[in-house]
Amino acid sequence: MYNKTFRGGVHPDDGKSFARDIPFQTWLPKGDMVFHLNQHIGKPAKPVVQKGDQVLAGQLIAEADGFVSANIVSSCSGKVKAIEKRKNVLGTSDMSIVIENDGQYTLAEGIGTEVDYTTLTGPEILDKVKAAGIVGLGGAGFPTHVKLAPKNPNDIRFVIANGAECEPYICCDDQLMRNYADEIVGGLKIMLTLFPNAEGVILIEENKPEAIAAMEKACSGESNIRVHRVVPKYPQGGERAIMDVVAGKHIKLGMLPADVGCVVDNVATVRAIYRAVCKSEPLMERGFTVSGDAVKNPCNLIVKIGTGLEEMLEAAGGFKDGVEPEKLLCGGPMMGFAMSDLDAVVNKNNNALTILAKDPVAQAEEQQTACIRCGRCAHVCPLGLTPQMMAAAAEKKDYDRYENKLYGLECIACGSCTFVCPAKRPLMQLFKQTKSEIMAAKRKK
Repeated sequence: MYNKTFRGGVHPDDGKSFARDIPFQTWLPKGDMVFHLNQHIGKPAKPVVQKGDQVLAGQLIAEADGFVSANIVSSCSGKVKAIEKRKNVLGTSDMSIVIENDGQYTLAEGIGTEVDYTTLTGPEILDKVKAAGIVGLGGAGFPTHVKLAPKNPNDIRFVIANGAECEPYICCDDQLMRNYADEIVGGLKIMLTLFPNAEGVILIEENKPEAIAAMEKACSGESNIRVHRVVPKYPQGGERAIMDVVAGKHIKLGMLPADVGCVVDNVATVRAIYRAVCKSEPLMERGFTVSGDAVKNPCNLIVKIGTGLEEMLEAAGGFKDGVEPEKLLCGGPMMGFAMSDLDAVVNKNNNALTILAKDPVAQAEEQQTACIRCGRCAHVCPLGLTPQMMAAAAEKKDYDRYENKLYGLECIACGSCTFVCPAKRPLMQLFKQTKSEIMAAKRKK
């Protein structure tokens, strides 16, 4: 067994006490459903329905348009109301399929059919995963059928189910492991059939004892699947930290986990693989946490993809009485996206709505000073970068130094440097903007 922790990292208040012990409830949406065509890394999906078409839950409504792309299925039954641009959680707009939900959730033919995965070949398993439209449900949204087809499958040594869930406030993966451990292990067993030389690893932080117990019980009879407990520390859920802890490997910019013999998927993704292969169920719903000190009844939900965020707040009872929240986040406070309103929907890779009474970013801006050269940012960076020097290069627009001397593009935007900075400098925001400008210049060339 390799290290139980990784270099650097921070220990923010995890905020999980709000929702960690709240069991899942299923929320059936009431309003129109909106399906963005690019809710995954890669090329947007291509619509296969038209305005006025009747659709069923589980029916394909947009197909993958290229190798790195993903199918999209409807999570409700109803009529296609429009194919038009709709607002996303980033505040921009995407082409989307809007379905008028009839509230019946009538399933398409074949959904729920039981299949014995041991009777399937590797290509047949991959076809089922692709048809289901599964992507990384931990936030990245990378098409799973692509991740499960590396160049050299015999070189894969670890297939890792990521249950770290280190982002503050979010608890849906914890609940998923507590309640669906058998299905997560089932998904891991399916994945292992694709990699004959691999061991299955379920990575969980030690602050989730109920999840650890459930997962250890579920894999107790498996010879090549084990639970790997790790020290709670942010950002343990990042792929690079996982490689370090589980495999003792370091991946550099441009490398994938497969390059060091690993395949990593979020536990929700692993469960979705099981549901797709063994239950003929495409990706229609996901776990979702609504939490924060401004939420009346923090909760964990099983929510249909395409549901409006306003309904997610409704499911949690709305805002606390007398509270006017200052911060709306899609995701958590470390890596989530700030929103001006809730006029957006749950995509495949969205796992939480966090609502805070006070805006910590605004408070930090009021206290911001010049860099005091304390070096704390470098101490906590999980990649060993020098944020202080990166910030100086970024502010001067010295992109060559930023990229080639300081390796700034290696930054994973975890926000650890910003969190510990006593000068309250918005380092992560600066680095994200700088990376965006560098990549835009590369594309222009």
